[in-house]
Amino acid sequence: MSRVAKNPITVPSAVDVNVSGQQVTIKGSKGNLELAVHDTVKVEFEDGKIQVALSDQDAQDYAMAGTMRALLNNMVKGVSEGFERKLELVGVGYRAQVQGKKLNLTLGFSHPVEYAVPEGITIEAPSPTEVVVKGVDKQKVGQVAAEIRAFRPPEPYKGKGVKYADERIIRKEAKKK
Repeated sequence: MSRVAKNPITVPSAVDVNVSGQQVTIKGSKGNLELAVHDTVKVEFEDGKIQVALSDQDAQDYAMAGTMRALLNNMVKGVSEGFERKLELVGVGYRAQVQGKKLNLTLGFSHPVEYAVPEGITIEAPSPTEVVVKGVDKQKVGQVAAEIRAFRPPEPYKGKGVKYADERIIRKEAKKK
């Protein structure tokens, strides 16, 4: 079995886990998530630990067991702590505002960009040049952050655009005469 899948997932006491067949439901203080586990993988919950086991011994099944274990671990972490992704707006006049369920971005276009916030995600703008995407589902948080970044990705000459807070833009040298 894969090295990832062999490790059990320790579940905090505030998190409830319900395994019924191939359906796993995890509830915590931040929210609840569900996952339909792949047919070749068995999930067992006992003594505050989730263990992933294989039904067959195939190379693809090893990989699937590791994937399911990682997804379950992200679900446990999400409902107990939550996930967040920080974005920075770099450029003169670039700013962000949250108005209800919409994020208004001014990114140097002739029109403001409006982004409708999906269900299960909260977006904050602590300052006009910062955006914080928070949520329970790691995949959804990353997807929303990527969609916001895609409106104006950072360009390599001046570094202007929407970038992740931990992202480093590799700068190019301008053309010489």
